Amino acid sequence: MLTERKRSVKMNIGFRENMTVEFKSDLKKLSDDVIIESVVAFANTDGGKFFLGVEDNGDITGLHPSHKDPSKLAAFIANKTIPPVAVQTELMDADDVKYLIVTVPKYTAIVAASNGKVLRRRIKLDGEPENIPMYPYEMNTRLSSLRMLDYSAQPVPEAVYSDLDPVEREHLRNIIQNYHGEKNLLDLDDTELDFALRLAVEQNGTFVPTYCGMLLIGRRERLSTLVPTAEAAFQELQGTDVAVNESFVLPILMAFEKIESYMDARNHTKEMEEGLFRISIPDFDKRAFREALVNAFCHRDYTMLGRVRVLLDDDGLTISNPGGFIEGVTIENLLTAEPHGRNPALADVLKRIGLAERTGRGVDRIFEGSLSYGKSLPDYSESNTNQVKLFIPKSLPDKAFIKMIAEEQSKIGRPLSINALLILNALKSNRRLRLGELAHMIHLNEYKVRTTVEKLVESGLVEADGNGNSRAYILSAALYKNADNVIGYVRQTGIDRIRYPELVLKFAKNNQGKVTRKDVMQLLHLNQGQAYRLLVKMTEEGKLLLVGKGKFAYYKIK
Repeated sequence: MLTERKRSVKMNIGFRENMTVEFKSDLKKLSDDVIIESVVAFANTDGGKFFLGVEDNGDITGLHPSHKDPSKLAAFIANKTIPPVAVQTELMDADDVKYLIVTVPKYTAIVAASNGKVLRRRIKLDGEPENIPMYPYEMNTRLSSLRMLDYSAQPVPEAVYSDLDPVEREHLRNIIQNYHGEKNLLDLDDTELDFALRLAVEQNGTFVPTYCGMLLIGRRERLSTLVPTAEAAFQELQGTDVAVNESFVLPILMAFEKIESYMDARNHTKEMEEGLFRISIPDFDKRAFREALVNAFCHRDYTMLGRVRVLLDDDGLTISNPGGFIEGVTIENLLTAEPHGRNPALADVLKRIGLAERTGRGVDRIFEGSLSYGKSLPDYSESNTNQVKLFIPKSLPDKAFIKMIAEEQSKIGRPLSINALLILNALKSNRRLRLGELAHMIHLNEYKVRTTVEKLVESGLVEADGNGNSRAYILSAALYKNADNVIGYVRQTGIDRIRYPELVLKFAKNNQGKVTRKDVMQLLHLNQGQAYRLLVKMTEEGKLLLVGKGKFAYYKIK
């Protein structure tokens, strides 16, 4: 009787469906086609887990007898998918009710069902997931994000060689000259230049522009027809008033200079004089802005509708582009991921003509543009799978921080590394941090952080306190003195030590009046020698009394 009552209450899986989780009822034997479609959709998105024998609300209702053999179902899935999808199947039991978990890996190729269907997953407006067809243009997006297709290097259908504009080609030559690009490119004739930069390819005995070529030097009237996604916009808001709102379809070189001219007229600069240093401080670092704009044009997904958008408002500068981060790049590893782009041919041209950072580390330049002036960091947190959105806040510079950086760079004869700037900025904002806290904050591994921060200690920019896991770091006295904030420095370095005796006595009072050296080490994160010296000093001051010797010794309140 108890068993029957227990079974009448359905067990629930305890969580909901999302992009990587799907439930399917199997009471009436789920069709083979639906199973295969779900697997294909997972493989073409982010992978995930497919729960067979679970209702949409999470209730576990069990498997149809024909699906109770996990290995048989896995083999069936492999035979009905192209390329074969190798899933993991696990038979589960919830109070004698069986269900199946099918784990589907994310594939680095387009997966189709054997009947030709290609699907992907998405979230509907109501927040629920669904499987929908993947259209041809989405396949290009998928492959380019996986770095398996360079869309910018593909020939443009219906384009002819004369669609490349001789005036824009000359413009490109001028950029090579003015931005210190590869000078040997200037020695090439037009056709040789186009092939060297992959602006055109030979196809069936004729020259055909690539997307890279049309985007860079295509005729304006043909660009809007052949590559309608090559749109950009500049907007300026003053409060809620729209001061500028202009959209245009132009070759990238022309669009780039148009947007730069808008920014130059609005990017105000202040002069800072400090001793021998005279530093110009712009609202937004010009090199950082240029790299951010290059990244937006270079890494956008040209198969998606949308535009590169630059918005200037009272809060700061926003630069966004269609297409999310490519495979392997996240907000957390943005500064450490191996540099690679969505459109390698286009990125290569922009580097070779001198417009983009040659090392591929333009994102470092974007962060450096804020870090060098002690300003708020660039923010990518609003980026998603459909767009990358960079926000650079408009913030006041930290003059003491600027002076410290300028003096150090003058002393060593080169700029500080991006890791050093990130560490200094984190300490400026948080005052006192341990190694693990620093590593977590700036998204770097502890080995790299330790190497860089100890070099900063040697240079005198950072001071360290303690040993081992208790070792903490603060900015040096020089910064606080430059900012006329000696009180702040003393507070950071001395307030903990002043409170040590108070904390030891408080611990002893709550521990039957006793405290050991080991207790002090754990309480105050001190090493053995530091704990011993503190206890000896408190004994000499008459606050504690030593009882016993050796490992059984302890101190009691006097």
